[in-house]
Amino acid sequence: MVASSADRPLAAATAVSDRFSAATVHEAAGRVGALPARLRPVYSAAVVYGPAFTVLCPGGDNLWLHRAVAAADPGDVLVVQTASTGEYGYWGEILSEAARARGLSGLVIDGGVRDLGALERVGFPVFSSSICIKGTVKDPDGSGRLGGPIRIGDVRIERGDLIVGDEDGVVAIPQRRWPEVLESARAREDKEARIIAEIRSGASTLDLYSLPR
Repeated sequence: MVASSADRPLAAATAVSDRFSAATVHEAAGRVGALPARLRPVYSAAVVYGPAFTVLCPGGDNLWLHRAVAAADPGDVLVVQTASTGEYGYWGEILSEAARARGLSGLVIDGGVRDLGALERVGFPVFSSSICIKGTVKDPDGSGRLGGPIRIGDVRIERGDLIVGDEDGVVAIPQRRWPEVLESARAREDKEARIIAEIRSGASTLDLYSLPR
């Protein structure tokens, strides 16, 4: 089944001019929404930024990922909870090619992927918790879900939440909070730019942050 879509984030949320680092977004949101540190980009240039299309995937079965690629909207980031502690390579070159052709923005999966060299050549951004060559099945009766709430680590993620990922990690922000987080992120970056300018002019971080000597 595919859960009904919530309102998508404001267009400004994914505008290039409003893109911020995962760390900036995490801090701007009040230090919430950080996904587990085990989720890493599979190649160094991978960046994800866009609304979540949530997927619950049975353990060792990637049929729901094929369904997700077909069902998600262009610009969506597939965010996947796998219902298994076992090691499997749920995603590889073929799915990356398919997702790129559909105009999706990336994949964040709490599970394994494979075909690393091919994934980098394809250029579709992938974040995963492991690398594993072990293949999966495609059970038509497997219990999965598209578009419903999922949980990765201690973070609940719903369809339409904003996902930001880069070399530092991945953060998920509820879409209802994005306008306020966006403003806070802008203010934070402006403040940091001023601090850097003062450091380059000779100021001490102890003084700038009023830290004890």
